[in-house]
Amino acid sequence: MEFTAKQIADFLGGEVVGNCNETVNTFSKIEEGTKGALSFLSNPKYTNYLYKTQSSIVLVNKDFQPEQPISATLIKVDNAYESLAKLLSLYESMKPKRKGIDPLAYVAPTAKIGKDVYLAPFACVGDNAEIGDNTELHPHATVGARAKVGSNCVMYTNSNVYHDCRVGNNCILHSGSVVGADGFGFAPRPDGSYDKIPQIGIAILEDNVEIGANTCIDRATMGATIIRQGVKLDNLIQIAHNAEIGENTVMASQTGVAGSTKIGKNCVFAGQVGVAGHISVADKSIIGAQSGIAKTIKEEGKMWMGSPVISASSFRRSSVLFKNFEELQQTILDLKKRISELEKNQK
Repeated sequence: MEFTAKQIADFLGGEVVGNCNETVNTFSKIEEGTKGALSFLSNPKYTNYLYKTQSSIVLVNKDFQPEQPISATLIKVDNAYESLAKLLSLYESMKPKRKGIDPLAYVAPTAKIGKDVYLAPFACVGDNAEIGDNTELHPHATVGARAKVGSNCVMYTNSNVYHDCRVGNNCILHSGSVVGADGFGFAPRPDGSYDKIPQIGIAILEDNVEIGANTCIDRATMGATIIRQGVKLDNLIQIAHNAEIGENTVMASQTGVAGSTKIGKNCVFAGQVGVAGHISVADKSIIGAQSGIAKTIKEEGKMWMGSPVISASSFRRSSVLFKNFEELQQTILDLKKRISELEKNQK
């Protein structure tokens, strides 16, 4: 489909600078722009591409002032990145949705299937499971016995919701994700071996949650592991048994949260963060990449870095010192030597 600059500006509440009738039918990165493509500029590092891009329309922030002639039509908006997200969401919503149950899908006789559901070949829905309206299960996606998946969800290839677990509405589970695998519970025996502790709880995903590829949400030992509404988890993340992730918190790849830990609302975790068990992290906390959280964080809205974590400002100061560590060490050794010589001379 084609859209004009005026139509896009009207949808976004923006202002056209250039040809209102310029049309686009695809999206492109600004540095790879072609005729008929829409691009965006939000990071100043990419400004130089604006002056030579072949994209027909470019979204820019309202305060942007060009320093050179621009061939593309501009649409000035409050926030170019957010506006792009709105357009991409609109574009995605206009794609035709698949419906129907493929003959090669398996649906248990006792399962409940909503309206306009799509079950791809080799999708599997277990005994007494429930699938909400407009939900899609792609090949080899599996919903276990008595599990529930809400409306308008997408389960991609090889994603799994184990028995008795719950997934809310408008959720996305990417390939290889697992909701409800056993938590890591083992009791040591006197001979050094381990007895498995049955994990009889469940895992719950509330509404508008997205789970990345190969991310695992363990079921609780008892009770529930809970992912609150609006949480976005990247690929390769581990959430252990009985943990709770607060609403609208986002976590980047390879983060691991140990058992019975509670993460607050609106937190941001960069990649490879490790969180110890049985602690809590305050709302609106920002955790830098490769940080290790060993103790409870009580202060809200603060940025933390390092392992174990310290405030970001302290971490930056410490990093400067660490870079000069060898020089500082040599200075100390030289001073010790001079002091020793002075002491000898005094004798």
